[in-house]
Amino acid sequence: MMNKEELHRFISGSTGNESNICQIFAIKDGETIYDDCWHGFKSEDAMNVNSVTKGVMSLLAGIALDKGCIKSVDQKVMVFFPDYTVKRGEKTIYDVTIRHLLTMTAPYKGNSEPWKKVCTSNDFTIATLDFLGGRKGITGEFRYATLGIQILAGIIERATGEKCIDFANKNLFELLGLPERIPHGVSSKEDQFDFFMNKNPRKYEWYSDPQGTITAGWGLCMSAKDMAVIGELVLGRGLYGGKRIISEEYIKDMLTAHIKLGERFGFMNYGYLWYKPYDDKEVFAAIGDSGNIIYVNKEENVSVGMTGTFKPRIFDRVEFIEQKVLPAIND
Repeated sequence: MMNKEELHRFISGSTGNESNICQIFAIKDGETIYDDCWHGFKSEDAMNVNSVTKGVMSLLAGIALDKGCIKSVDQKVMVFFPDYTVKRGEKTIYDVTIRHLLTMTAPYKGNSEPWKKVCTSNDFTIATLDFLGGRKGITGEFRYATLGIQILAGIIERATGEKCIDFANKNLFELLGLPERIPHGVSSKEDQFDFFMNKNPRKYEWYSDPQGTITAGWGLCMSAKDMAVIGELVLGRGLYGGKRIISEEYIKDMLTAHIKLGERFGFMNYGYLWYKPYDDKEVFAAIGDSGNIIYVNKEENVSVGMTGTFKPRIFDRVEFIEQKVLPAIND
């Protein structure tokens, strides 16, 4: 078992999966108990946390639901897009609900995600709607689709009448005492590549399309502290600093194991864009590529945020936190 100093040295000297870790921040029993950085990062620096963005989108959907802007997770997606022209012969799209988006059981046409088509379009949400649906109908099958979550950003904007980033700043970041995010702004192909690959700290920004709508499946820039604070909100079942930010009912539903995942996802359970790694433990996580993670452990009453620079296919962070970080911070 390592202490905090040994953990710092271990990560500094790592040539393996841990070599890209930039920040770890932990809150236990409401107190900051660990705050450490590597690779020239400081505590207040931000990083594109990739798919952890999805976990934040789930919280925003919950807030929109609490406010009555969204009536129910079983509301049909197309209700929010009356002006969208559905492709000829496409019927499945009319059956897709918000719940399908949140549990990744929405059906899509084609075998792979049309990144180029969507990310070079003028409106990412509408471009994503073009591949929602398909001939197979709704099968209830889990299909991990980063672009699909984009539709959720469009729904929140149309339901609330404001830009998703403004809604997030006002109803989440600000109430948690976190810096407001700014839209990244119009970008080029080179800029998108840089956004993923650049190993330097980023601003408190959120990637956005030409309409100023944020990317919902990736592209939110946060520090490990931001993530630990969001984890603390989840730990508090929607309460933070004595303030009710999200209903307990939604948090409970969000963390419920709605689907059992297969081998590719380590047989974890899936809620609403949050993972429940074990069947029998109250542990939850919002997980992104490169080892970015919000880790929440109810039994230990601890929340951990961790950022990492671009390094594909790192999926062992839950294990790493439980085997290395928790023992060090409990020492």
